[in-house]
Amino acid sequence: MKVSVGQFDPTGNVSENLSVMRSLAEEAKAGGAELVLFPEESMFTVGKVEGGFAEAVEASWSTFVQQLSFIAAQVGLAVIAGGYEASGEPRPYNTLVVVDATGRIAATYRKLHLYDAFSYQESAHIKAGDGGPVLVELGGLKVGVMTCYDLRFPEMARALAVEGADLICVAAAWFKGDHKVEHWETLLKARAIENTCWVAAAGTSSDHTVGHSAILDPMGVPQDWLGDEPRGLVTVDVTRRRIDEVREFLPVLRNRRLAAGTTIVEPQY
Repeated sequence: MKVSVGQFDPTGNVSENLSVMRSLAEEAKAGGAELVLFPEESMFTVGKVEGGFAEAVEASWSTFVQQLSFIAAQVGLAVIAGGYEASGEPRPYNTLVVVDATGRIAATYRKLHLYDAFSYQESAHIKAGDGGPVLVELGGLKVGVMTCYDLRFPEMARALAVEGADLICVAAAWFKGDHKVEHWETLLKARAIENTCWVAAAGTSSDHTVGHSAILDPMGVPQDWLGDEPRGLVTVDVTRRRIDEVREFLPVLRNRRLAAGTTIVEPQY
C-alpha cells in the first residue's frame, strides 16, 4: 500500500493541529495513500500549551481521538498520530492512536521508553507505558508502532519484526542537538536493515526538533524524505514484494540464534 508521512510543527491548540492533519491527510489521499503517519505530540506540544498540562490533557484527549477517527473515515485512509492520554494520575501517557480507514480505533500504544537522556527527563511529567509492543494489520500489511526514544532500543523493533511486522512506524519529536540528526538517520537505517522491513518515520519540525521525516525500504535505503521544513508530506509505495526480495538474499531473521537474553536458538533451515 502507499504510505505517507506528514511533518509539521504542532502548536498548543488541538483544533489548529487537527486542521493541519486533516489537510495533510487529504493531500496524502490525493496521492493514493492508504495510511498517513503523523508525529509524536500531534495533539499538542507540551511547551506550548496554555495553562496546566494535566488539565489540558484531561480536556483534550477524547476530542483528539474522536476527531482523528472522523478524519480517517471522512478522508478514507488509516491514520496514526501521537497525543497525551490521561492515566488517572498527575502524569499522563504519551500515546499513539492507530485508526483504520473506517474510523475504527484499531490500537493504541503507550510509549515504553521515556526520554530521560541528554539532560531531559520525560518521566518527570509522563508515565511510562504498561504494555508491550503493538502490531496491527492495515491495508494488508502488518504495521508496528514506536515513539521517538523507542528507536534507540533495538529490541523494540526486533520484537515487532519477529511478530511479523512488514512496516515499523516511528512517530517522533526528536530534539535538536549535536549529532542528533545523524543519530536519527543512522538509527532509522539500522532498524530497517537489521530487521529487513520497511520503516516510516514522522517527526515534528520546530525550533527544538529536527523534522527529517522519511520512509526507508528493507535495505535501509531512504525512498523519500524531508528536511527541516515546518510542513511537508512524502508518499511511498510500501510493498511486501520488496521485503521478500531482500530476505531472499539477506535472511537475518531466519539465521539469528539469539532470542531475548542469551538463549541460543537453533537455526531453522
